[in-house]
Amino acid sequence: MSATLPILTPSDFSSDREVRWCPGCGDFSILSQLKKVLAVLNVPRENMVFVSGLGCAGRLPYYLSTYGFHGSYGRAPALATGMKLANPNLQVWVVTGDGDALSAGATHLIHALRRNVDLKVLLFNNEVFGLTKGQASPTARPGTRTKSTPEGSFEMPLRSISLALAAEATFVARTIDVDVNHMSDVLEKAAAHRGSAFVEIYQNCKIFNDGVFEYATDTAMKADSVIYLEHARPLLFGKDRNQGLRLNGFEPEVVTLGHGITIDDIVIHDEKAHEPTLAFLLSRLVGPHFPECLGVFRNVQRPTHTQLLEETFLQGEAPKKLDALLAGDESWLVA
Repeated sequence: MSATLPILTPSDFSSDREVRWCPGCGDFSILSQLKKVLAVLNVPRENMVFVSGLGCAGRLPYYLSTYGFHGSYGRAPALATGMKLANPNLQVWVVTGDGDALSAGATHLIHALRRNVDLKVLLFNNEVFGLTKGQASPTARPGTRTKSTPEGSFEMPLRSISLALAAEATFVARTIDVDVNHMSDVLEKAAAHRGSAFVEIYQNCKIFNDGVFEYATDTAMKADSVIYLEHARPLLFGKDRNQGLRLNGFEPEVVTLGHGITIDDIVIHDEKAHEPTLAFLLSRLVGPHFPECLGVFRNVQRPTHTQLLEETFLQGEAPKKLDALLAGDESWLVA
């Protein structure tokens, strides 16, 4: 008879460390909602591990009463992959920032996603290097003035959702720090997913890039600036829910219902589509000409990296379980 797991509360996930982020930082909200989600997952704390790299986001494992590992710059996905391979029973989370994940860590992130390693990757995107005091990050939008781009950034920014989709991540979503209900819903879905789950969280940096996501948080603007993705529902937005997206060939366009435009003209979102063609198109939408999308872009299933490893390489006379292989003292030559 299996032992009953204790009922956990968000406070059970609070560590004894002082939380040290700048006042007003969006990371406080993310930490708070994450603890609420962890409390309802029915996973023992000793089976959870949070892996981080450098940057302000990298502090988060210190503030959770779970296992944690603070890695070097950009290497969190590689470290997390090793942990998942060594102990497939662990629920492994990666906490990273746009500078950490998309500069030195871009290669590690791409390959963890394409391999479908069963990781939950949370990318805190504030479009700036916060810990090193305000330089432009790979996601900084054109015109962003920082200490490293005093005249305004002129480089094309990386779109992390597009990158994750191109890398074949099986779960891809975006949420925002102040929309706590939406964030909790997305994090719960990511936690339940088997395979590479990638969540971009728009996170305000109060000190070095304050207000960059105001169009998606200000109640006077967000209705016309954001589409909340809902599976099998039309892509509608606007204060009166009378605007939507339709396709003109391969090009999206914003239309208003009425005067010959009906709900049947509006694109239906399908997060379960095998090919991420529509999801990729939605990941490219940015203002001011298009609303940006929040929610789940893709949620599909395929065998995880651990499953494929055991099924493909650990057959025959070789150890059939990964833990047996790692703990064994034998080796063999593959001709």
